[in-house]
Parts: sequence; structure tokens; C-alpha cells
Amino acid sequence: MNELYYGDCLDILQELHKEHPNGFIDLIYIDPPFNSKRDYNILFESIDFSDSTAQKQAFADTWSNISYLDSLGQIQELNLNLYKLLKTLDNVNISKSAVSYLTTMAHRIIYMHKVLKDTGSFYLHCDPFMSHYLKMVCDLIFGQKHFRREIIWSLNTSSGFKSQAQNWIRNHDTLLFYTKSEKYVFNKQHLPYTPEYLTRFKKIDEDGRRFRDDRSSGRKQYLDETEGVAIGDVWSDVMSFQQASTIKEYMGYPTQKPESLLERIINASSKKGDLVADFFCGCGTSISVAQKLKRHWLGVDISHLAVKLIVNRLTKDLNKNRTATLLENIEVKGMPKDIASARELANSPKGRFSFQDWIIEVMLDGVCNPKKTGDGGYDGYITFQKPNKEKGIILIEVKSGKVNVKNIREFIQVAAKQEADIGVFVCFEETVTKEMLRESKLQGYFMNDHFPGSYPKLQIISVEQLLNGEEIKMPNIALTTFKPSLNGKVKEPEIGYLF
Repeated sequence: MNELYYGDCLDILQELHKEHPNGFIDLIYIDPPFNSKRDYNILFESIDFSDSTAQKQAFADTWSNISYLDSLGQIQELNLNLYKLLKTLDNVNISKSAVSYLTTMAHRIIYMHKVLKDTGSFYLHCDPFMSHYLKMVCDLIFGQKHFRREIIWSLNTSSGFKSQAQNWIRNHDTLLFYTKSEKYVFNKQHLPYTPEYLTRFKKIDEDGRRFRDDRSSGRKQYLDETEGVAIGDVWSDVMSFQQASTIKEYMGYPTQKPESLLERIINASSKKGDLVADFFCGCGTSISVAQKLKRHWLGVDISHLAVKLIVNRLTKDLNKNRTATLLENIEVKGMPKDIASARELANSPKGRFSFQDWIIEVMLDGVCNPKKTGDGGYDGYITFQKPNKEKGIILIEVKSGKVNVKNIREFIQVAAKQEADIGVFVCFEETVTKEMLRESKLQGYFMNDHFPGSYPKLQIISVEQLLNGEEIKMPNIALTTFKPSLNGKVKEPEIGYLF
């Protein structure tokens, strides 16, 4: 099982629990938003190339003060003691945002506990501002006796602007480690011995083994009897990205964790062939490490951008044959796979803009227009490199309902106003008319001496064609790059592939 799910992890957890009432996951690691009241954005280049700070919100680390009441009522039926705790917090002088966050997390952790095997383990990554509340929540779900360790990950980030704080510098994250029962997998992890320690083993026996005489016990202590220094619950040897900003795996996400952190957890609490799950998988570090360590995996994220990013992360260093083999063994759920599910998305209560986002960002590798305007605008765009450092524009218009030649003519005017090189009009196949096709042909071709071939200036592509692998006819040059923001600091956009 290697599965990616697009959607709210609560909905997916509830479905998984119905399918596997006795639990089926060996290890769950989650790194949910920390309730920091920050919005995390992905940078992209604006269509007129004048604004390098154009952003699309990837997720908001804020919590509704109203919707959590529904979850609180459902928790009452699932875990009465937990409900009493949250209700008490709701009635004392603790912010509604904090109670909403805890209720939202508690509801999901209840179902994570349900889908774990009896021998399963659970790691919750959090910061010191909420870890004490989350520990109470987890104690009531897993049971106090199944709490194993509070792990301190030392970040060593006391330099820079943080050093100006009138306080002790916050310098660590917390990981809460629980198991579902007394029987669980744990493979002790070790660090290499220090050179000073190794000098104690000066003697060599007849078999060539290094040892020292332990005077207190009167016996020989051999160097090869242990693998190294057993790792404790304070991890200062795992480098954060602030310490090692040149690590190749770093993708710029402010919440991204290093692979070495996940390697330690997955190696310690699972075996080859086990199933590892992450229900807030973000840019996919846990998924990538599970794949490398030959575990099966299951990932969930509420951002379709994250889901596509993970697939590309898993395949970026593979050749065509290995990529094809890997993709055959990955199932992506929650996104349209056929015309029926595409129509369902187009008609869903989420509205046509979710359908537009899927078409533009997933199917066309484009950028959605952040201004969700009605007719008369455009829905998205792609930029490409022209000679002499100039950049070209491809405008995208998406229609989920009935269309006619008037819509085409209006889009032609918008494309002309934006000085676009190519326009792409996406709709369902049965809505395409001969008049629309004729109007598109009349627009001619985009041609450039530096590009082989010619490209229709107005292209009508049906949803059916996209699902069958049809692509925009365009110069095969670098596309606009999404660049993750770094705690609100803007990085200059680069030209490269979208994902």
C-alpha cells in the first residue's frame, strides 16, 4: 500500500476506520500546524513580472472558533473524559483559538488511535506552546501508561533575529511518543563512539577483538558488544535547516523537517514492509523517507499542491522506467481520475473555483489568478522563457458549465489586453461548438525563430482530453516556479519547472 489522499484527514480517517475497524497502520507520525496564527504561502511570479511577492496561500495555521463546537459534540460520543477536559478548557480563561485547535486535533487523534494496529506507535510533533495541552489530550486517548517519552529536538537556532528577544531563546521542538499497547516495535538507535572513548579499548585478544579490562566487574568489555552510544530523549545531533541551509533536500517550506529526523523515528519504530502514515504530510518528508527505507506508506494533505509535489519529490531522481514503476504502485485518492469524478468536482458545493484550481494547478501545471474575478477576466496562467531573457505568457480560462462562441471572443479580448502569447480555454467536451473551434483557428499561430514548430494562439482543450494526457501546445521551456515562503520573507523567484 502506497497511497496519497487529498482532503481533510478527519474525513479520510473516518473512512479508513470503517474499512479497517481493527487497525492496520504500524507507525503514525504527524507534524500538524502549531496554532501559530501564521499563514503559509507559496510564492510565484506575477503575470506582469513586476511583483516577486505574489502568493497563493498553501494553508493557514489558524482555527475556527465556531466549527470546533461540532467536533466537541462528536468527541462527547467517542471519549467522554476527553470531552470533559475540552469542555472545562472552554469554560476557563484560555483562548477560543487554543480550545478550537485542541478540539480539532483531538478529534483527529482519536481516529488515528483507532486505525493503528495494537502493536502500533504514534509520534506527535509539536512546539512548547501547545505540547502540555496535547499531552493531556493524548493521555486520555492512548492512556497514560502508554506514554513512552517526551523527545526534545534541539534546534540550535539562537542566532539571528531570535537572539534579540527579551527572553530565553526558544530552541527546541517537542515530540510526544505513544504506543497503543505494551507490545510494540522499538529498535534502539545508536550514535558512534567518540574518539576519546575508543582510546580506552587498547587491548586486542587472540581473535583480533579490541577490549578493555573493566576493573569494577573483573571482566573484559569488548568494543563490538554494542553498536555505539544509545540515543536518549534529547536529540541535538539532528541538524535543523537553520543550521544547514545548504542541505539539498530543503525545499524552502517553513514547516519542513529534515529527513534525518524522520529516518530516526521510522528506523526506531517500524520494520521493513511496515505501513507508515502521515495525516498532515505537507511536502512529504515522512513519505520520502518511508519510501527510501522500504516501508509502505500512506499520506494525507488538504492541499492538492502538496499531493502533487510529493509525487514529483518521489520521482525526481529516477529514470523513466523506475519512475513508471513507482507511479504504478502509488494511488492518489480524492482527485478526479475520470470524467464522472471531474463533473462531480465541478458541481460540488465547494464551487467552481475548486474545479478551476484542479484544472490549472494539477492538470496544467499553471498558477491560479489570485483575484477570483467573474467573467471578463482569466482564471490562471503559465509563463515561459523567451530569447533575450524575455518571458512569454499563456493565459488559461476554465469553464465548468455551458459555453458558446461569445465566451471565446471575450477571452480573446482578455488575452489581447494582457498581451498573452497563447490562450488556453478549458471546458467539457460536449460544450465545444463548431463556431468556437472556427474562432480559435482564426487566431493563427505563435511562432518564434528560436522555437521549433508553431503553436496555436488559442487552444480549446476539453476536460476529457486533459484526463487522457493531452497537453498544451507550447514551447517546451522552463515554466513558472512556485517558491515556498520562509516565515514571510520573500525569496526571489527562479525560472524552473513548476513542481
